[in-house]
Amino acid sequence: MPEGDTIFRAARTLHRALAGQEVVRFESVLPSLTRVHEDTPITGRVVEQVSAAGKHVLMQFSHDLVLRTHMRMNGSWHIYRPGERWLRSRRDMRVVIATARFEAVGFNIPVAEFLSSREMARQPDLRLMGPDLLGEDFDEDEAIRRFRSRGTAEIADALLNQRVVAGAGNVYKSEVLFLTGVNPFTPVARVSEESLHAILATARTHLRANVIDRRRRHVGRDVARGARRGAEQDHAGAAADFQHFARRARGDAGRGLAGPLAHLGFRVGGVVLVVDQPQQLLAPPLV
Repeated sequence: MPEGDTIFRAARTLHRALAGQEVVRFESVLPSLTRVHEDTPITGRVVEQVSAAGKHVLMQFSHDLVLRTHMRMNGSWHIYRPGERWLRSRRDMRVVIATARFEAVGFNIPVAEFLSSREMARQPDLRLMGPDLLGEDFDEDEAIRRFRSRGTAEIADALLNQRVVAGAGNVYKSEVLFLTGVNPFTPVARVSEESLHAILATARTHLRANVIDRRRRHVGRDVARGARRGAEQDHAGAAADFQHFARRARGDAGRGLAGPLAHLGFRVGGVVLVVDQPQQLLAPPLV
């Protein structure tokens, strides 16, 4: 399952491609989504923002509507230019959000729902989610409190529990506990206050490093593949980043690279991009 940094980069890439643009086409094979579209059309709305909350991608549209998706094990978002051939079969498509510039296609997404702001506040997975390890307003005291409320749980299981802290998966669980010297089978009640603070600080440091650096940084070998290879594309390093991933990413990535403006198909933070001129993703300025 993608971890918090992967979902963060996926949301950021979707935001860069779609934010500020009007939806010109919407498709879905999910009845819960098509019913909303029939009653209150998605077309004509503007994609205002795409953000991550833990392992959820939240796509916010004008007129108080949010598309919440969760990738679980097999879901992914792809971004294409209009008319470009998809890298996945149409039978795997679950939702399409198309603007004049890009098409965002969700493949094999198991969880997708439209929510109003009021419904967002009541959504159980979001409402009960612990402090986001990648959140700017991360509440460390609340995270410690949630750990302590699960005193009999093993620390490894507690760190994976998204209702304790959001964003860590198996990779970060293993690496963070190794780096802090905490036995993963230790009950939370036996983990010192100092160690809990160290676990949180280490998890945040490494998650944040992996959403701003050009490669994920792990202890030992690089276990990241495909969607787990991401980068912070800024104006100065954008072309190099795109070509770096086109050359290195596995699977359906990087075929046919011929030059700086070659047709690229590769994964960045859980999103597959297929674009002819990747630098166009960076205009106007992206934040």
